Amino acid sequence: MNEPQSFEEYLEKNGSLTYTNVGVSMMPLLRQGKDLFTVRKKGPGRCKKGDVVLYRRPPDRYVLHRIVEVRPKDYVILGDNTVTKEYVKDEDILGVMTGFVRGEKSCSTEDPAYRAYTAFILMTNPARVFFRKALLRLRRLIR
Repeated sequence: MNEPQSFEEYLEKNGSLTYTNVGVSMMPLLRQGKDLFTVRKKGPGRCKKGDVVLYRRPPDRYVLHRIVEVRPKDYVILGDNTVTKEYVKDEDILGVMTGFVRGEKSCSTEDPAYRAYTAFILMTNPARVFFRKALLRLRRLIR
């Protein structure tokens, strides 16, 4: 009987991982339980702004979010559908998304449509975060 492998072990052995999305933090790009994403093991270099990375959040949670800022010692990470930034170091990043599958269609992170989506998300992040936070505050006041 095979012992379950961590994502780290799987990536070390195979170089890439395809998995289903859990959660709504990367909507509309990835839909919970419906879409698949593929990540390749992170290489020795630094990631870049716009990369969607798989990282470990202690103690044992894995998260797939987008880099919105590259800083000298870490990265600012944010899900496409979230308002809370996280700060992640290179050693916490396990892999970088190379593509995803939605239904019958696969999309590479090199596709022009994906690159346009990424540019839009990065450009509108401040406004989207502001309006989402305002909406959350409004909902609390109404209750």
